[in-house]
Amino acid sequence: MPNTKGQSFYVTTPIFYVNDAPHIGHAYTEVASDVLARWHRQRGEQSFLLTGTDEHGEKILRTASANSVSPQEWADKLVSEAWLPLLETIDIDNQDFIRTTEPRHEKNVQKFLQNLYDTGFIYRGEFEGNYCVGCEEYKTEADLMPGEGAFAGQPVCAIHSKPVEKLAETNYFFKLSEFEQPLLDFYAANPKFIQPESARNEVVSFVRRGLTDLSISRSKEKFDWGIDIPWDDSHITYVWFDALLNYITAIGYGEDSAEAKAKFESLWPATVQVVGKDILRFHAVIWPAMLMAAGLPPAKQIFGHGWLLVGGEKMSKSKLTGIAPSQITDTFGSDAFRYYFMKAIAFGQDGSFSWEDLSARYQAELANGFGNLASRVVAMIHRYFDGVLPTPGAASEDDLKVQSVAAAAVANADAAIDEVAIQDALIAVWTLVDELNNYITVQEPWVLAKDEAMRERLGTVLYTAAEGLRILATLMAPVTPKVAEKLWSTVGQGSLGDLAAQPLSAAANWGQLKAGQAIGELEPLFPRIETDATEAK
Repeated sequence: MPNTKGQSFYVTTPIFYVNDAPHIGHAYTEVASDVLARWHRQRGEQSFLLTGTDEHGEKILRTASANSVSPQEWADKLVSEAWLPLLETIDIDNQDFIRTTEPRHEKNVQKFLQNLYDTGFIYRGEFEGNYCVGCEEYKTEADLMPGEGAFAGQPVCAIHSKPVEKLAETNYFFKLSEFEQPLLDFYAANPKFIQPESARNEVVSFVRRGLTDLSISRSKEKFDWGIDIPWDDSHITYVWFDALLNYITAIGYGEDSAEAKAKFESLWPATVQVVGKDILRFHAVIWPAMLMAAGLPPAKQIFGHGWLLVGGEKMSKSKLTGIAPSQITDTFGSDAFRYYFMKAIAFGQDGSFSWEDLSARYQAELANGFGNLASRVVAMIHRYFDGVLPTPGAASEDDLKVQSVAAAAVANADAAIDEVAIQDALIAVWTLVDELNNYITVQEPWVLAKDEAMRERLGTVLYTAAEGLRILATLMAPVTPKVAEKLWSTVGQGSLGDLAAQPLSAAANWGQLKAGQAIGELEPLFPRIETDATEAK
């Protein structure tokens, strides 16, 4: 979505539970958020991407105990061996990584809680309900379904398909019920706050059915892995109330320094908070209510993306459908990983993953479509002009069409990103890939090269194609950063400065490459992979 003038573009991922190693569903969220951050940075905006890990709660305690280590030891191991390496595996350019066990988070969660307690939004009360450890959430009857197999006859969580636990506790409660109308008013005044539209409709319907106050603590008699309630150290903070605050504790909330306050003011409210649809209610109901209670504005947008499905089911380690990102990147590379998940699935909808679809798209769209185009153009400039960019002659109607398609691709892709429609942005970019491939086929530079009288025309065709590659390098930089950099350094040879400094708004301005400059050699951007490469997967 468009940015407010003077404020940085701030995008967040949900922070991920460290009860297990990441799978491609987690990586999907990371890549989408990273593409948004990189795109806005390519526009010339200040852009900040936050990600991190959620390390408190009963699920973490149980997992650690099952592995005979302390919760902190377990979290440290998973973060260092799995979650931080993930960011390198899929080429994430995050500006911060927050852990909920860090002092900067814990102390400012307590400041937030104390503020809400002092202003009357938190009270002590009794509660009994059905608790899902997997979700770390109390469930209503509507959230449950009859169990099957070993759990037949028991109510189970609709998300985890495991029995819930009946809990009765004396806890502290947040007065969520007081925010039912303020939330509905906020949704009405900010129709883009929850996207896509289907997600917005679901949340609005949920709130209209009525909100109950939220238990935000657990007695240490039950378990003690969490942040102490500041006025009662016999209780720890409910893991979601702790975790949601990472979005502000990471950017200076609660700190006294002028630098921290300036950072917070420049970044909050967040521009886009990317979440999976299964945690949409936490982010679109509880989170804005918490902020309203503290006198802070909610984020500008919560975007709930769909699930990645494998064999028709949501990806899950427990159901053995989890696929490690490295299983893909080891064969196809990080750029292909990033492209595939952004292009194959409409962001906001569920999407199915299959090795066959990945392999087919890699060959057709990346190796044959984009990669082969770049290789052919660069090779012909070397073959026919000794690696020096030729001087173009007068533009023909066909040449002008390329320029027109390029301008439309830039404008349409940029507009799609404002709607968090990453797939549509790539569809727009691919109109230029397809146009350039068609242009080369129709113009037949290899035929023009045989006729000295057509030398100028040959130069015009290859210059036009090279300019198209320059524009593609800029457009693809947020999605396939490594490949885009290779292409940029080949066609630009340093004459236009760093790729990161190329503003998207000027990408389609024609004639930026200078005739007479050297064009580098180009190794295949997407090397061909044997068709049996994925058989072992």
